[in-house]
Amino acid sequence: MAFEYHSSFSFLSQLVITTPHFFIFIFFSLYSVSSSHVTFTSASTRTTSLFNVEHHHEAITLLTWKDSLDNQTQSFLSSWIGRNACDYWFGVTCGRLGSVSNLDLHNCGLRGTLHNLNFSSLPNLLTLNLHNNSLYEPFRLVLIGLLTSLNFLDFSINNLTGPISPSIGNLRNLTTLLLLANKLYGSIPQEIGLLRSLNDLDLSNNNFTGPIPPSVVHLKNLTHLYLTSNNLDGSIPQEMNLDLSSNDLNGSIPTSLGNLSRLSLFYLYGNELSCSIPQEFKLLRSLRVIRLDDNNLIGTIPQEIGLLRFLDNLELSFNNLNGSIPASIGNFSILTNMAVHSNKIHGVIPQEMNNITLLENLQLGKNNFIGELPDRICYGSVLEYFSASGNHSTGPIPKSLKICTSLFRILNLASNNLSSAIPKQLGNFWKLLSLNLSENRFMDTIPDEIGKMHNLQTLNRSRNMLTGETPSLLGVLRNLEMLNLSHNELSGNIPRTFDNLRLADISDNQLEGPLPNIRVFISFEAFENNKDLCRNNVTHNLKPCSSNGKKANKFSVLIIIVLIVRALVFLFSFIMVAYFLFQNLIKRKPKAREVKVNLFPIWGHDGELLYEHIIQGTDNFDSKNCIGSGGYCKT
Repeated sequence: MAFEYHSSFSFLSQLVITTPHFFIFIFFSLYSVSSSHVTFTSASTRTTSLFNVEHHHEAITLLTWKDSLDNQTQSFLSSWIGRNACDYWFGVTCGRLGSVSNLDLHNCGLRGTLHNLNFSSLPNLLTLNLHNNSLYEPFRLVLIGLLTSLNFLDFSINNLTGPISPSIGNLRNLTTLLLLANKLYGSIPQEIGLLRSLNDLDLSNNNFTGPIPPSVVHLKNLTHLYLTSNNLDGSIPQEMNLDLSSNDLNGSIPTSLGNLSRLSLFYLYGNELSCSIPQEFKLLRSLRVIRLDDNNLIGTIPQEIGLLRFLDNLELSFNNLNGSIPASIGNFSILTNMAVHSNKIHGVIPQEMNNITLLENLQLGKNNFIGELPDRICYGSVLEYFSASGNHSTGPIPKSLKICTSLFRILNLASNNLSSAIPKQLGNFWKLLSLNLSENRFMDTIPDEIGKMHNLQTLNRSRNMLTGETPSLLGVLRNLEMLNLSHNELSGNIPRTFDNLRLADISDNQLEGPLPNIRVFISFEAFENNKDLCRNNVTHNLKPCSSNGKKANKFSVLIIIVLIVRALVFLFSFIMVAYFLFQNLIKRKPKAREVKVNLFPIWGHDGELLYEHIIQGTDNFDSKNCIGSGGYCKT
C-alpha cells in the first residue's frame, strides 16, 4: 500500500510540477489553430468579396454601355440583365475565375458610341471583336491601351474617327489588330513596333498620312500587313511582308526584299515607284502573287523571275517596262493570271507561253509586240479573258483560240495587223460577252455562225475589209448592247430586230434599204456614208421609204412568177403542137400519089359537074374550038 501510495504521489507530484508548462502548450496550440482558422476564413472571405465586387463592376460597365446605345441595339442585347455578365449574356464569355474574357459582337448591327464603355473595368479581356457595326465617335484607344491582356482587337468596318494613340504600344500580347475601313487619320505611331507578338495588322481604307514607321521592321512575327488605300508617303521600309498598295510611295523596291524567303503575297500596286524590278525576286521561292501594276517601273522583266515556280498571279500593267518577255515565263506551270498591258514591251511573244496551260486571264494589250500570236494559247481550254489589242501582231487568229470555248468574258484583238477571214469557229464562243476584232485586215464576209453567240453584249468589227451582206442572224442576239460594223464594205439590208442596242455604228459601208427605227440610229453619224438607206420619218436627208414598198415588192415577185409560168406553158404548148403536126405530116406522105387533084376548087361549086360541062362544050377539047394559043397553053 505504501508503495502504491508512493508511486501515485510521485506521479501526481510530477504532474503538478509539469502542469503549468502543459497548460501553456495547450493554450498556445489552441490559440494558433484558432488564429489560423480565423486568418484563413478572413482571407477567403475578402478574396470572394473582391471577386464578387469585380464581377459586379464588369456587369455594371457593360449594362451602362448598353443603355447608351440606340433602342434597336438594346433590344438585340435583351439577354444582358442582372448583375452577373457570365450568366448567358449574348456575346460574352468568361474565364475560369468568372471574369469577362471575350466580348464578341461582330455583325450585330450595333449603333452608338464607345464613350460609355469603360475598358479599365474589363482588365481580363482577351478578345474584343466589334467588327462590322455602326459605331462612331473618336477612337478611344487611350483607354483600350489599359487592356494589357488583350490578344485580339477588331474594330474594322465602323465609323470611328481620330488618330491612333501611342498607348497602342501597351498591348504587348496583341496578335491581331484590325482597324480597316474606318475614318481614322493622322500618322501611324512609332509605338506600333512594340507589338512584337503581332501576326496580323490591317489599317487599310482609312486616311492615314505620313511615312510608314521604320519600327514595323521589328514585327518579326508579322505575316500580314495591309496599309492599302491610305495617303501614306515616303520610302518603303526594308524587310517587310505587307500590302502597301494604293498609296503615294516612291523611290525603289529595297534589295533586302530577297531576305523574306517565306513571303507569299507582295502588293505594291497603285504607287509612284520609279525603279526596275530587282533581281532579288528570284529568292522569294514561296511567292504566289506579285502586283506591281500602276506605278512607273522601268527596265525589263528579269529573266530570273521564271524561278518562281509557285507564282499564280503576275500583274505588271500600267508601267514603263521595255524589252521582251523572257522565255523563262514558260516555267510558270500554275500561273492563272498574267497582265502586262500598257507598257513598252516589244519583240515576239515567246512560244514558251504555250506551256502555261492553266491561264485564265491573259492581258498583253497596248505594247509593241510583233509576229504571230502563240498558236496554243488556249491549249489548256481554261482561258476566259484574252486581250492582245494595240500591238503589231500579224497572221491569222491562232487555231487553239478558234476552238477556245472556255472564253466567256472578253476576246480583244483590236488594232493589230491580223488578216485572213473571220473563222466560223468563233460561233462556238456562246458564253463570250465581248468580242473586238476592229482595226485589222480581216476580209471576206461575216459568218452566219455569229448568231450562235447568244450571250454577246459587245461586238466590234469596224475598220476591216469585210464584204457581203450583214448576217440576218445578228438580229437574234438579244443581249447585244453595242454594235460597231463601221468602215467596211458591207452591203444589203440592216436586220430590223436590234431591240436592246444602246450604241451602234454602221457608217461608211454600202448598206441600203430601211433604217431600223430604234434610238441608236437617231444620230446621223451612226449610219452616214452608206449606199441607199431610207427612213419613213424623214430625217438627216434620208429619202422616205415607200409605205407600200413591201407589198409592191411581193406583187412584183408574183407578177414575175406568173409571167415565167405562162411563158413556160406557151413554150410547152408550142412544142406539143409542132410535134403533132410533124407526126401527121409523116403519116400523109405515102398517100400523096393516090389523091386526085381537084383542078377547080372553087367555093360554092361542084367541081366534078363543072368539069363534065366543059368536056361537052369543047367536044373533048377539039382544035376547032381553039380561040387562041400562047407559049405554054391553048385556050
